[in-house]
Amino acid sequence: MTRKQKRLSILAGFAVVLALATTLVLVALRDQIVFFYSPSDIAERGVAAGEPIRLGGLVKTGSWTRVGETNDFVVTDGQTEMSARYVGILPDLFREGQGVVAEGSVTPTGSFLASNVLAKHDENYMPRELVEELKRRGEWEPEDVALGASR
Repeated sequence: MTRKQKRLSILAGFAVVLALATTLVLVALRDQIVFFYSPSDIAERGVAAGEPIRLGGLVKTGSWTRVGETNDFVVTDGQTEMSARYVGILPDLFREGQGVVAEGSVTPTGSFLASNVLAKHDENYMPRELVEELKRRGEWEPEDVALGASR
C-alpha cells in the first residue's frame, strides 16, 4: 500500500466509525423526542393513544376543576378543544385563560392525561409553537399576547 492509500483507508475507517456513532445516538434518542401539538393538530393527525406528546394552548376560562390533587381542565387553540387531566400540584402560575404546555399522552377515550404541566412565566407569554399556529391561521393578535414579552 502506498502512503496515500493508507491515509485514505484511515479516513474511511474514521468516517465509518463516525457514521456508526451518529446512528447509535439517534436511535437512542428516538424514544426521548416529544413532539408539540395543538388540540387542532391532534384532531387532524390522529395522534395514537399512549404516544408521548406535548399539548399546548390556552386553558379555557371556566373549565378548570380541582378535587384534591386531580385537576381537570380544557386546553384550546381557539379552534379545537381538548379535555386534560393532571394529578399533582400545578405550577403557581397556572390560570384559566393563560398559556399552558402539558406533557403526557392522549388516552383511548380521546382526552389528554398529563404527566407534567408547564405554565407561562407571565400573563403575556405564549408557547412559540402556539403563536406560530395562530399566525398560520390568521388569528394572531400581537397587541393582546406577545411571545415572551414582559411588563
